[in-house]
Amino acid sequence: MSDLRGVDVNLIVVLDAILTERNLTRAGEAIGLTQPAVSGAVAKLRKLLGDPLLVRSGRTSELTPRAAALVPIVHEAMLEIGRTLDVRPSFDPRTSDRQFRLSASDYALAVMTAPLLAVLEEEAPGVSIEFGPLGAIGPVDLLRDDVVVASAAHGVPGKRQSLFSDEMVCIVRRGHPRAGGGMLTAADLAELPYVRVSLAEGVVMFADDTLAAAGIRPQVARTVPGFLPVPFTVSGTDMFGFVPARLAERYGDELELAVVRIPVPLPVLVESVFWHPSRSDDPAVRWLLGILRTVAERVEFAEPAR
Repeated sequence: MSDLRGVDVNLIVVLDAILTERNLTRAGEAIGLTQPAVSGAVAKLRKLLGDPLLVRSGRTSELTPRAAALVPIVHEAMLEIGRTLDVRPSFDPRTSDRQFRLSASDYALAVMTAPLLAVLEEEAPGVSIEFGPLGAIGPVDLLRDDVVVASAAHGVPGKRQSLFSDEMVCIVRRGHPRAGGGMLTAADLAELPYVRVSLAEGVVMFADDTLAAAGIRPQVARTVPGFLPVPFTVSGTDMFGFVPARLAERYGDELELAVVRIPVPLPVLVESVFWHPSRSDDPAVRWLLGILRTVAERVEFAEPAR
């Protein structure tokens, strides 16, 4: 028997899509993966199984005999995953005691948790949420979680629906010697110590992408695992960092922070909810998506913190 400890379990989701669709493009669309990601997974599967899986037949592709023999096995494996994760066929929020699993960044949890719990208390008092941290999310993670809330730029596969947006801003301590006139120059950004956010290994934050595109290489002094530590790390130091504007408003007075302009435009942060395509027909998940839209409206149109 093969040692499965070295096998990427995400591959079974990709394999199921390939065996079903018999086309790499359609397989990627079915599970929400890009063409390069599917191609990379196929290369791993072919090496693992010692079989090409698909062969050209005119303008279409056909399964190899080995791949065709895997169809019922992989189908049953996917059903077993669904049973293990307890995907229920019916849902009544007023009487359900279902526990949902939601993974999100610390920022999303900071602004959404209170209104989400308030809505649940009103509409589904027996329903609970297990919150998890946001890391690198693959297809199997979307099967493990009911939904994931992340930036649209985070590279999460699966189905997606936008929730709310926020401006990214640059923060420094009040009275920073290099922030005269309320602005940091490109030279300042390259020379001052920088608090870098890293949500997961291999995930580049778009603030870093923006600086790199402008030819600015900041001096990374601290790397923190989310947006929430940034204001506390910057406070009282000569460091700078980037956070969503709502966090700057929330902690600006308490930590004596200032928002400063920079010479490069920062993209808008768009938080979206992601889910695995196989959950689209789950009535409980559809209900949860509706609840998250309600919560997003409360976040989007809430009065700024005073």
